[in-house]
Amino acid sequence: MSDDHGSIFDGLLGGDSSQWAFGTDFEDPLAGVGTRTPDGVDPAELAAYCLMLGDDALIMSQRLSEWCGRAPDLEADIALANIALDLLGQARLLLARAAAADPRVVPALPAGSPVPPEDALAFFREDREFRNVRLAEVAGGDFAHVVVRLLLFSVARLALLERLRTSRDQVLAAVAAKGVKEVAYHRDWAGRWFLTLARGTEESHRRLLAALDALFPLQAELAADHPLERSLGLAGIGVDPASLREEVDAVLDQVLAVSGVDRPTVPPPAGVDGRTGRDGVHTEALSLLLAEMQVVARAHPGGRW
Repeated sequence: MSDDHGSIFDGLLGGDSSQWAFGTDFEDPLAGVGTRTPDGVDPAELAAYCLMLGDDALIMSQRLSEWCGRAPDLEADIALANIALDLLGQARLLLARAAAADPRVVPALPAGSPVPPEDALAFFREDREFRNVRLAEVAGGDFAHVVVRLLLFSVARLALLERLRTSRDQVLAAVAAKGVKEVAYHRDWAGRWFLTLARGTEESHRRLLAALDALFPLQAELAADHPLERSLGLAGIGVDPASLREEVDAVLDQVLAVSGVDRPTVPPPAGVDGRTGRDGVHTEALSLLLAEMQVVARAHPGGRW
């Protein structure tokens, strides 16, 4: 494995270890961005809001990653993997922002543990501590289910990120500015596949309608009028998702119309005493997802990779 130019592996074990994907010396994801909490904002509320958006991205990323190697063709397989990575990147920044705003949200780990705060939030919280919408967590079905879920999620998230670019919080504004470009692609990819399945075979059309009927009621949670989101929207930090409902509905109605699909009329599922995913009330699917996602980290909480 060598010639006059030396071994092709020369230098792999020396130098900067931060090049490795599974190292323990990652750079701070928020390096170079101001993390001071804006004036007049409760750090605990800012952290809670970042957890909402970060958990949405994290759990959606995990669900999409389950399709690696299972998509109907290679192009779709690579696209889903890249979309999952985009959302994982957003999740890392948002969870790191939550930890920087209010370190109390980070789970306590053994002294000297090498786990960075954003990883602690991903791998060492219980299901009731997650704040993602239930649309992101429900168990996956067939490819039509993937397409419908991603369309419903990305249409709402893109509308939110476009507004969030003007946030008074520097981190949220920076995450949104980068995320708009990513999620615009997610939305368009899902929209094209929605149309393809709707106008494809009788079987693809049937499967699409089944997925739409199952998932569309959960979409309402993305536009729910949550007190924290409303409060931070008024403070110029976040975005009240209820204010996006008309814009989101217009985009979805356009996709449905061009695809020849009627808008479902199934009502949203009830919460528990009015509480839903934003309040830590989830389906059993989240517990199962977290058990798989967190198993290695929990088995070796002080492990170095």
